[in-house]
Amino acid sequence: QLQLVESGGGLVQPGGSLRLSCAVSGLRLDGYAIGWFRQAPGKEREEILCISSHNYTSIYADSIKGRFTGSRDKAKNTVHLLMNSLKPEDTAVYHCAADWRPYPDFCADTPNAGRYEYWGQGTQVTVSS
Repeated sequence: QLQLVESGGGLVQPGGSLRLSCAVSGLRLDGYAIGWFRQAPGKEREEILCISSHNYTSIYADSIKGRFTGSRDKAKNTVHLLMNSLKPEDTAVYHCAADWRPYPDFCADTPNAGRYEYWGQGTQVTVSS
């Protein structure tokens, strides 16, 4: 059973940076694809970035291209989301999710929350001056 715990959220000024972490316990992350989601107030949860088990990354949200980067730390069994040049519209609860997908092109599929079995509780990111 995989358990995911996000951390690293908080209050940041526009233009600032944050690095979110998703620490995984219970099983090794090898073979699992990771999705990063966010849900802003009054909006649906959206998948913004996917990291396949072979470490290929797909960015689904145009608004984060060039600003957000996903990565894996295999030694620490942790996944990160580095967010630069943050904007007020990035304010949301950010979640990581995982599913057993041991093939490289999983992230080329249509993003949707239903394809992930394991979820973290979320971490709040607020971008405000």
